[in-house]
Amino acid sequence: MVASHRHPELLQTVLDTPRPRELAEFYRRLLGYEYRPGDEDGSGEGSNDWLVLTDSSGIRKLAFQVSPETPAVRWPDGPPHQMMHLDLRVASYGDLLEQCKRSIELGAKVVRDASSDPVEPNIVMADVSGHLYCLIAPGNPS
Repeated sequence: MVASHRHPELLQTVLDTPRPRELAEFYRRLLGYEYRPGDEDGSGEGSNDWLVLTDSSGIRKLAFQVSPETPAVRWPDGPPHQMMHLDLRVASYGDLLEQCKRSIELGAKVVRDASSDPVEPNIVMADVSGHLYCLIAPGNPS
């Protein structure tokens, strides 16, 4: 959908982090995204303070902004409490387990394992900066 006079268009989701390059690289590898032209090598002015990842067709998906004082979320009890998280859909239960394993190999941590949930198997993960995301598999509809 393109922005219109009636509605704005969501351009990208921006994650604040003390280490934008590290977090961008984590999501680039996890999701198979690409750096926006000019953000690849970190040689441009300010390119380690603001980075953008796109899908293979060049559509912006995630951006990363330097924020030195951003603390890692402590969920579910806080503080600090989460204000948002990413939901990442996988195709099957097997993919849920595989993507959890890949996430851990990339530096993420399991926060809550609800992979046995019959309706919506999921695993809550914390990325390398402590942002939460959920890996979600199709459930067994009854």
